[in-house]
Amino acid sequence: MTNSNIRIVSLIPSATEILATLGLADAIVGRSHECDYPPEIKNLPVCTQARLSTDEPSGNIHAKVNDLLQSALSIYQIKTEVLEQLQPTHILTQDQCDVCAVSLPEVEKAVANFVSTSPKIISLQPNLIEDVWADIEQVAHIFNVDSVKILENLEARVKITQQKIQGLSLNELPKVACIEWTDPLMTAANWIPELVNLAGGQSLFSVPGKPSVLLEWDTLIATNPDVIIFMPCGFDLIRTRKEADLLTQRSEWQQLHANQTGRVYITDGNAYFNRPGPRLVDSLEILAEMLHPEIFDYGYKGTAWEVL
Repeated sequence: MTNSNIRIVSLIPSATEILATLGLADAIVGRSHECDYPPEIKNLPVCTQARLSTDEPSGNIHAKVNDLLQSALSIYQIKTEVLEQLQPTHILTQDQCDVCAVSLPEVEKAVANFVSTSPKIISLQPNLIEDVWADIEQVAHIFNVDSVKILENLEARVKITQQKIQGLSLNELPKVACIEWTDPLMTAANWIPELVNLAGGQSLFSVPGKPSVLLEWDTLIATNPDVIIFMPCGFDLIRTRKEADLLTQRSEWQQLHANQTGRVYITDGNAYFNRPGPRLVDSLEILAEMLHPEIFDYGYKGTAWEVL
């Protein structure tokens, strides 16, 4: 199959970014309603829609997500009529998190209704950084493009961060809590603890490669992290500031070490931390900048993160 015959629909933002990084942006014919990067894909037909509004308070969103998951409905719906028009040869989705994208069964069901093209479904399932590299390699292999230089470049950037923090002693590595949701309180997991440790921090509460966990407010207060970073799933910097403000109004917040030392940060989790694609290396550099400003200055401050 030559590249001109390839018609890819990407149903997940990280897959869209992987395709673009591999030079396959021109082969993408459709995207999910959440795919927004690189900017040139924004004018492509949208193949999914949300079943719930993300403008609501976090607690409401969480409750509705749970209701939808329990009723075995995906949180996102596939627009089958758009898919039929696009006649894709390949569909990229993920099987990592039902909250992040269309669930695999939903894709398979929608595809079963196409008679003509029977597109190949490629499902990504990243839990750790090396899984993301493997995904990039897998996608490159399927579409017969070279991923060696791209992966070498990404891994070289990780190594640079490593080299720069090598001389730090254990007490120079701050204890870090990464907040992925505020109501209920949840800490970020999967690849995030790994990124924190690579950036010269000590990740609290979460286990690398495992799903996010609920965190008791009292546990956060008692553990008293050196650094608190907000990276709510799917929210940009402005929305994240609103979410963080709800927690900072609590009386115990004032006693937190991170608050007293001005080490509470908000990030654009939607663009960076929540997306298991090439920009996880940007996310690592963002963390390095927040955790060790005396060593790192990549210029992300103000657009990707801010002090709360």
